[in-house]
Amino acid sequence: MLSRLFQRRTIWWPTPAGWLILAVGFCVPATLWFFLGEGFLARSNRLPAEALIVEGWIGIEGVKAAKFEFETGGYRYLVAAGGLTENRWGSQRWNYATEAHDLLLRLGVPADRVINAPAPDTKAQRTFASAITVRQTLEERGLHLANANVFTLGVHARRSRLIFAKALPGTEVGVVSWTPSAYSPGPWWRSSERAEDLIKETAGWLFEALLNSGRMSNSPAKR
Repeated sequence: MLSRLFQRRTIWWPTPAGWLILAVGFCVPATLWFFLGEGFLARSNRLPAEALIVEGWIGIEGVKAAKFEFETGGYRYLVAAGGLTENRWGSQRWNYATEAHDLLLRLGVPADRVINAPAPDTKAQRTFASAITVRQTLEERGLHLANANVFTLGVHARRSRLIFAKALPGTEVGVVSWTPSAYSPGPWWRSSERAEDLIKETAGWLFEALLNSGRMSNSPAKR
């Protein structure tokens, strides 16, 4: 009876040496990422650039740090990027780019040097939507940048640079990684906030690098 219901199959199964190779192949990269991943994702790569693009969601302290970078880095333009806040149940949602733009003006940055690029509301790929809006805003002003730097928070740097490079064809994109003063020093695993950021950005960067969420970046985007 059982012979009518089941069939004997031959399958490939690792030998002890095979299991060892598989274990080493997984453990070595995981160990390296555990100790080096945060530094890799948060590494700055600053270019001599005409424009600095600040992601407004990094907050007041971050925007103030971007102003200092702008003043000391020889930039001509400071672009405020970002979309709406994530409180979808609230009636007081506001745009990160607009808030950053207004703050920079209050901090004394000349109005003709600050560009506001508020992105529309979107439920997914918010950084990509912000980058596309920056591209559209610059095109509307007749600005075609050879180089630009993105100013963003910590481990978000690697992904932000990749996304903005996709959204700004013809522009070489660098990145400036900023660390908040509230971040605790020492290894990332001693901070729940840094650990959460590392996990999110590891997944986000891998998704962006391997699955190419910005594959339509060369096509005009609708507002």
